[in-house]
Amino acid sequence: MSIPFNSKTSEYAWLSNFSEHAFTLDGIVWKSVEHYYQAQKFLGTETADLIRQAETPLKARKTAQNRSLAPRADWDSVKMKVMRDAIFAKFQQNSQLKARLLSSDEEPLIHESSSDFVWGQSKDGVGQNQLGVVLMEMRELLRSEILPRKNVDKCS
Repeated sequence: MSIPFNSKTSEYAWLSNFSEHAFTLDGIVWKSVEHYYQAQKFLGTETADLIRQAETPLKARKTAQNRSLAPRADWDSVKMKVMRDAIFAKFQQNSQLKARLLSSDEEPLIHESSSDFVWGQSKDGVGQNQLGVVLMEMRELLRSEILPRKNVDKCS
């Protein structure tokens, strides 16, 4: 059974980039993954600061969607790393969220979206679900951090 989520699903909204769970990355406190991700499109500019300071994740996204702004030249090649870094920081630094993510066991995480077929997937299964994929990758990475490591060099 899969776990469908988006910012409006009450039980699993915490998986969304719009969940307002702060974390620190690059020495800066970010209000949400959405704030960080959108600001990175304009790294080192006044726009990035405006996005970081946006009142809500939705306002951060809307600021970044201004068509008169051009994202940084390498955006397409770095955006997956940016997303992974933000999601890892969010869950590593928020112990309750980390525990909830780990408790999802091996269930597929599906970011339901009727408009974003890269980061999400429609209810009909159309889309790449990249956000779900990254969350599942981070779940495995976080799980490997807490599992005890066996000492294979141990002599008897």
